[in-house]
Amino acid sequence: MSQTPGRAYPRESLAAHPPNDAPAYASTRLRAPRRPLVILPHTLTELTGPAYGHDSVAEGENDLTLGHAGAPLGERIIVTGRVLDEDGRPVPHTLLEIWQANAAGRYIHVNDRHDAPIDPNFTGAGRVVTDASGGYAFTTIKPGAYPWRNHHNAWRPAHIHFSLFGPSFVTRLVTQMYFPGDPLLGLDPIWQSIPDARARERLVSSFDIETTKPEWALGYRFDIVLRGRGATPMEDPHHG
Repeated sequence: MSQTPGRAYPRESLAAHPPNDAPAYASTRLRAPRRPLVILPHTLTELTGPAYGHDSVAEGENDLTLGHAGAPLGERIIVTGRVLDEDGRPVPHTLLEIWQANAAGRYIHVNDRHDAPIDPNFTGAGRVVTDASGGYAFTTIKPGAYPWRNHHNAWRPAHIHFSLFGPSFVTRLVTQMYFPGDPLLGLDPIWQSIPDARARERLVSSFDIETTKPEWALGYRFDIVLRGRGATPMEDPHHG
């Protein structure tokens, strides 16, 4: 166990993360391991590369509304936040990738069978590297809800997927950001699969008037805490 001067590392409860097998989330029954995990030693390549720097991400890749023939359809939003450790210290130079559905709730993916329209001016993916204060910003379109056939009349709340990379691929963490006041959250087995109610709320962004640009886009804030009792829930409950 790592130590912070004067006290033990404040490890979060596993109740802050969803289990691999959540009965209400039907497809986990097919994906969850039924046998003990086998630990494989990491190779030097896995532990040391690839190393992402500022030169690896082109300017403008954090604006998902650019790079097409026209403007995408939907409500423009700006999502900002900071990546922090368990003591509130910034985590700089971290690669963040996001992907999401378009305003109609449709992904540009061969397996997305939802009959909502595809927006030719929105691919739904972007990336950025956190600055010296751990800060990041994305400009995008608020995603729409979509059906997912987990159970009768099942709809996923609007959400944005976040992927965070440390110094190598094996340090990758994945989470989701939701929007405040969404009535679908209480009905969503994925969000509800996190046992700790307070941890669930850490996945919900907050409206931010300071980031909001007049007559152009609403702002939302979503800070990501990597470890500790206030950690942001991640897909892997053993990431800490």
